[in-house]
Amino acid sequence: MTACAIETAAEGGDAVWPTGFTITANGAYAARLAGSGDALYVERWTLDGPEPYAVPLPLAQPEDPGALLLPLADGRVLIGRRVDGRRYTFSLLYPTGPETGELALGAVEAPPSGELVLLPPSPDGICAYAMGVGEDTTTLWLVAGGAFGPEQVAEVKGWCSGGVWLDRTGRMLALDRRLGDGPVKAVAIDLERGGEVTPLLQITEQSHDRLLLADPDSGLLLIRSDAPSPGHDRLGWGVLGSLLPVRFPECLRLDDAAVTPFAVQPGQVLMPESCGVALRIDAAAGSWVGMWRPSSRRMHQLAAPLGWLAGSGLWTADGVLRLPYATPGTPCGLATLEEPAELPLTEPERDSDRAPGRVPDRESGPVAEGPRVCRPVPLQQAPLTDRKPAG
Repeated sequence: MTACAIETAAEGGDAVWPTGFTITANGAYAARLAGSGDALYVERWTLDGPEPYAVPLPLAQPEDPGALLLPLADGRVLIGRRVDGRRYTFSLLYPTGPETGELALGAVEAPPSGELVLLPPSPDGICAYAMGVGEDTTTLWLVAGGAFGPEQVAEVKGWCSGGVWLDRTGRMLALDRRLGDGPVKAVAIDLERGGEVTPLLQITEQSHDRLLLADPDSGLLLIRSDAPSPGHDRLGWGVLGSLLPVRFPECLRLDDAAVTPFAVQPGQVLMPESCGVALRIDAAAGSWVGMWRPSSRRMHQLAAPLGWLAGSGLWTADGVLRLPYATPGTPCGLATLEEPAELPLTEPERDSDRAPGRVPDRESGPVAEGPRVCRPVPLQQAPLTDRKPAG
């Protein structure tokens, strides 16, 4: 699950709604900044009940649009506020009857030449991590879940971005790292071994290989790389700990739109080809949703619900995609998308295997025991076939 930081026009007027939205790893809670203008406040959504509902968490002072937010599995919301130059203070917000409780955790300073960002919610639901990115070094901080307030847990050489969890315990973290003027390569960080770094993606020596999403149950990895067409990124998939090559399906390549994965179906243990993948499709005409499985040669394109908090959503284990949305009439909504039935491909479709890059008609969309832990290993270069590499 990912957060997005765009803005969208609300239904029935020109008001702008903030849409940054982050969902916990277990899909129970989410958080965002709600309100408008200078009257922003934290809002927590509960997603695992019969109906979603939102709880406002306002304080005496409005929040800054740049506040960092992360929901925890116990329903509290971590907030990071920039207070003085590079200094960020962190607190936990929670409802206390009609009021909002706040527990101060401490402060962290961003690097002189960089910013501080929150990593995606940890799979354990308890800990929260921040990343300070400098010119030559990236620092990882445990900002919630520790015994004595924020503490530095790792220092990684190079300029890092991204952030994807590789296991269900919150130990193995993948980051996209650049050393000097070299290419960007995803690496695995072991947080229980002081930030020990091991290679994760090495498709070719000069390719830029980034990890976008990972599913610990199946080992499915969603990758963006320019290995198959230098200078032009392609969306591909591989399997963590496997010797099979990375594949770059043609159906995920649209000439006039950007395609970005934002959620993977959980619970498909040892079956990466069966995982449903939700994709955000952005073009000049707007944003809509793609649904795809590695076993399929076709990406289904569906209209998103009106007011979709674009780039956010979650899969259920039985294959239903749930998309949060907010409109003036429904300020806290959760739409359901079911994957269309797979139809046989005709011969012309087999030749092209490319989905049309257009906005679908709105009528086609909605109305409103532990898994194994795969060992990170470098993935091999990827011919666009299902053949295993020789040797």
